[in-house]
Amino acid sequence: MKNTDLDTLSTTEIISLYSDVIMELKQRKVIRTKNLTGDLGEYLAIDHYNKTPKLPNLIEAAVGTKHIDAISREGNRYSIKSTTGNLTGVFYGLNNPESKESNSQKFEFLIIVMFNNEFRLKKILEVPWEVFLKYKRWHSTMKAWNISITKNLMKDSNCLYEGR
Repeated sequence: MKNTDLDTLSTTEIISLYSDVIMELKQRKVIRTKNLTGDLGEYLAIDHYNKTPKLPNLIEAAVGTKHIDAISREGNRYSIKSTTGNLTGVFYGLNNPESKESNSQKFEFLIIVMFNNEFRLKKILEVPWEVFLKYKRWHSTMKAWNISITKNLMKDSNCLYEGR
């Protein structure tokens, strides 16, 4: 359906169409939880890896698997975070800033899927664990860590996809 075709629909019809799209994405197992942005990002990241010859094939982790969202055939673990802004969601399970203990490695790579405000894919970044540790910041309200997507982070990461 072209964008101009939407002009012929009423607002109620467009809302109904949105509902139909969500139901179809659930049937196709694209949407697996109530986190729409996260599910779309996970699907697009895994799809991009699997369709790009020089990248490893990924398999989605079971819903509820701690710390990771996908795994490669080589056994590398991937955490996938999706955002429409310049900040990721939080990472639980790491020591708080006052802890003297070092964090055990939870994943080998963080994949950041960036959308624009209309949910068009903007960028996919691959962030190695060491780079994640360098840029993680404590979110005091959530009592967990997150990542600000800065120019320096992007420079230290591998950009796997950049939209128009």
